[in-house]
Amino acid sequence: MENVNVKINGRDYSVPANATVLEAARYAGIDIPTLCYLKDINEIGACRLCLVEVKGARGLVTACVYPVNEGMEITTDSPKIRAARKMNLQLLLSNHNKKCLSCIRSTTCELQKLCNEYNVDEDYFSGAKNEYPLDTSSVAIIRDNNKCILCRRCVAACQNMQEIGVIGANDRGFDTHIGSPFEVKLAETSCINCGQCIVACPVGALYERDDTDKVFAALADPTKHVAICTAPSVRATLGEAFDYEPGTDVEGKMVAALKRLGFDGVYDMNFTADLTIMEEAYEFVDRFTKGGKLPLITSCSPGWIKYCEHYFPDFTDNLSTCKSPQQMFGAMYKTYYAQKHGLDPKDIFFVSAIPCTAKKFEVGRDGQSAAGEGIPDVDVAITTRELARMIEKASINFRALEDEEFDQPFAEASGAGAIFGATGGVMEAALRTAAEVVLGKPLEKLEFDEVRGTAGIKKATYKLGDVTVRVAVASGTANAKKLLRSVQSGETEVDFIEIMACPGGCVNGGGQPYQPAVVRNNVNLKELRAKVLYHDDDVNDLRKSHENSAVKKVYEEFFGEPNSHKAHEILHTHYVKRGL
Repeated sequence: MENVNVKINGRDYSVPANATVLEAARYAGIDIPTLCYLKDINEIGACRLCLVEVKGARGLVTACVYPVNEGMEITTDSPKIRAARKMNLQLLLSNHNKKCLSCIRSTTCELQKLCNEYNVDEDYFSGAKNEYPLDTSSVAIIRDNNKCILCRRCVAACQNMQEIGVIGANDRGFDTHIGSPFEVKLAETSCINCGQCIVACPVGALYERDDTDKVFAALADPTKHVAICTAPSVRATLGEAFDYEPGTDVEGKMVAALKRLGFDGVYDMNFTADLTIMEEAYEFVDRFTKGGKLPLITSCSPGWIKYCEHYFPDFTDNLSTCKSPQQMFGAMYKTYYAQKHGLDPKDIFFVSAIPCTAKKFEVGRDGQSAAGEGIPDVDVAITTRELARMIEKASINFRALEDEEFDQPFAEASGAGAIFGATGGVMEAALRTAAEVVLGKPLEKLEFDEVRGTAGIKKATYKLGDVTVRVAVASGTANAKKLLRSVQSGETEVDFIEIMACPGGCVNGGGQPYQPAVVRNNVNLKELRAKVLYHDDDVNDLRKSHENSAVKKVYEEFFGEPNSHKAHEILHTHYVKRGL
């Protein structure tokens, strides 16, 4: 790549010719402040916080959209620049609800951090302020436009990254606000509850519906048996909420914290990831060998499921009927476990800790009550962020905890279950089992490298004896749309598809810990978090779902065999052709 020579704060640097001033400064080790900028998603120069001086330019320029050129002289910090940035922050605060102490983003708010750094007077400007009612219509996402700073990062995440576009800028001038078409409530749109708008938001204008009070109430109820399972990716991200570096595995401390919260059982959702593979892999083999509906498409991601129902309803017949690992755990616990231990399912309160806001929608779907009408498989799904808040609220010193282990009888889990949280992980886990079912013998190599990595779409063809299996993996609904249209047109011929609603998979879910734009723009969070899961797989002696002895025992004692009638009654579900 061709470089150009520039001078930044009086020092000479060689930077890529296609760089912006913001990117050039980063090469020089300088982080220019931003609020609206998200790399490759939202590059619009709206917040005016990245103002810099460029010799010869008229006035200050926005670094995020201003291209470098040969010989450019740039100043990123001066009294004039600091004064302009401070003024822009004061203007943002003039129409901002400044109840920071009660805000869910207090201490993680990017606006709050910048205002502290620039010593901003929060009441410098006074006058008219817009006031908006909270949009609490969604079971997953709360929208508070009183906190919105019109950075449009949420809009970019929804439109540019996910290509859904259920929110955008309405009205003009002082009345501009983020809303849905015709001002309908979020729940009335085709929002898939993926939560990518939440992790994009720099302030407290978007956040998940907090269900932690329900969990605390259940824990305090002596008549309730309260159990929790944690999704594979939560152990790879929870540490970030307690100042660990991204990519730190905190499984042992997470389990220890949950036991101190008072749960009667603390379980690993990797177990039901293995159970899901048993059902899904056998379902694929059955369809593939008997002429069933293909391609089979995975059903673990509830955001993807709702997206399919809205935008590609014709593909709902291709979806695996398997419940997600979250729902399978609750269903199995309130049937098999309840019977085995003499518990009334009505007295069980089952919680999942997950990386996903869409799981909050999933717990209330039809077809998710295996133990009987009115008894949900999962009572409450809490995000990684909510779990962190519960730990803090209970005054548990997370970093000081000694590692503890998940409870039996569901502590045994394979490495195949662990990699569910990364894009391509479900496909690889399913192939490990499906391939051995087809071949009738162990695989020589368990890694399916072609479906690994953070690329938005991955395709591969595998020869299994005399059988050829064509697979594809997509993460992020924009990539899902591209892949499915390719399948519709006949351009792509495929037998098995994995789709995750969030780019990179669950490790990048909408319920994961907040990371500021400076981290999201410069650190590959998806890769670092996924490495934790692949490492768990690499060091695990058990790497195939169908070799999990605890899963085998559940089949022997309760379900009989994969895809049996009883398994279908408890572990499978159905879908809705919603349309737009």
